Amino acid sequence: MDGAGSALTRAELISLLIRVGVAATVSVVSMRYMLKYLDPNHAAKEQAEKQAKRLIEELGLDRSVNLSEYELQIAAQLVSAAKDGVEWNELGGCDELIKELQERVILPLQLRHTHSARSQLLAPPKGVLLYGPPGCGKTLMAKAISRAAGARFINLQVSSLTDKWYGESQKLTAAVFSLARKFQPTIIFIDEIDSFLRGRQSHDHEATAMMKAQFMSLWDGFSNSDADVIVMGATNRPEDVDKAILRRMPARFAVPVPSNNSRAAIFRVILKEEPLAADIDFEMISRESSGLSGSDVKEICRLAVLRRARELVEEGVDIDYGQRAEERLLTEEDLLESVKKYRKCADVGHFDRRFLNGMFSADSEPLD
Repeated sequence: MDGAGSALTRAELISLLIRVGVAATVSVVSMRYMLKYLDPNHAAKEQAEKQAKRLIEELGLDRSVNLSEYELQIAAQLVSAAKDGVEWNELGGCDELIKELQERVILPLQLRHTHSARSQLLAPPKGVLLYGPPGCGKTLMAKAISRAAGARFINLQVSSLTDKWYGESQKLTAAVFSLARKFQPTIIFIDEIDSFLRGRQSHDHEATAMMKAQFMSLWDGFSNSDADVIVMGATNRPEDVDKAILRRMPARFAVPVPSNNSRAAIFRVILKEEPLAADIDFEMISRESSGLSGSDVKEICRLAVLRRARELVEEGVDIDYGQRAEERLLTEEDLLESVKKYRKCADVGHFDRRFLNGMFSADSEPLD
């Protein structure tokens, strides 16, 4: 009787434990699904992980390297140097700057593991700042450096480091540097770095301040290690970058508005694949477009090619046929007219102030 009672009690206990275990498992699974559907960024995270795995395979990286979910999110911002990289000859008019970059940034990366002495003084700079007016090729230059050095390139989007959950931003920030170390040599590129690492203020949001502090702390850790990781930033407002960040970027390069000679070289680079008239005076075109940036020159070239295409369409020429010999050559006049058109459209100084203030109406006087 006692034995039977004891056996029944044990059976009941085992049954109870099983029920508790099943309930706990169901609760955990339910909680995970609830968090999954409550998280507004869940779909974006899943997409980032898929993109990261595709990029890792495309870049030929070691797929056996174990990556956390945070590192996978950052890995989605890897850039393929073979597909999206830039060759030096695609940067017109930057010969002196390219020479300086090759000596101070690329050569140390190349010598890092080949020099017998392995001197710490041969290490590349841990921070590089490219500064200058907008549209002068800072981002293209960063990609060219990465390709020439054979380094991985993380085009870091600062928005990817922000998360609504407390502490997640810090984990993502840490993942930037841990991922860079795993696939070194790596360049972490931050465009418009002044918007992220600007001078710290007392009224900064707590989460933002913590993220900046951790970024600088991790950066310092790499500065004192032998990891081949470079943080590279680009800005057109260097005076707004935090002084502590500037201290961590000893290699600073000004990327100015191109000179007339440089601008002529940029015209030639952009139009090298186009059918051109033999008598185009690029030096004269460059003087006519004085003061314009590289991105302005690219838009001028686009307008010139579009002007040529429009005339061909009006003449009834099938420009999709593909026989380039039958196309009209791009002429000096096309470029000059495009320079005039671009200057007229780009100059906002002629706009009526009522238009700029959102007060323009049909009854207002027409613009000049």
